[in-house]
Amino acid sequence: MRSQLITPEGFEKLKAELDHLWRVERPETTRKVSWAASLGDRSENADYHYNKKRLREIDSRVRYLRKCIDEFKVIKYHPSQDRKVAFGAWVEIENDKGLNKRLRIVGYEELIGEKDYISMDSPMAKALLDKKVGDEAIVKTPAAEFVWKIKKIEYLK
Repeated sequence: MRSQLITPEGFEKLKAELDHLWRVERPETTRKVSWAASLGDRSENADYHYNKKRLREIDSRVRYLRKCIDEFKVIKYHPSQDRKVAFGAWVEIENDKGLNKRLRIVGYEELIGEKDYISMDSPMAKALLDKKVGDEAIVKTPAAEFVWKIKKIEYLK
């Protein structure tokens, strides 16, 4: 089961997506469906079928977002987080081979389109949580164990 936590930025992004889908994309797609339907025979009308399908996708995403927005718990930065890795942190890590990564620990729904974000439910995030600069985190995966040293912790304030 996924956690229901989200950063304030992620929450605002989801609300903006919901607003855009409901106020812009859905009305536009509905107009296209109406126009395509007015042309007559719908059985071979590609515009009609494509836009009906798109309307179903939009409605499905709108329902999902409304449910998520009601259920998510927004986690804001608090000064008590400063010296340790917690939800919302940007963490710079390095392995024994000198490979460096900079990751942000966020909720699952925030991962879409963000290459440096990791889910707080991932093995990496679980290993990093509550660690401090200089600590080592052992990441256990089905394939192997990896050791990462924490170099820096930052929060958006």
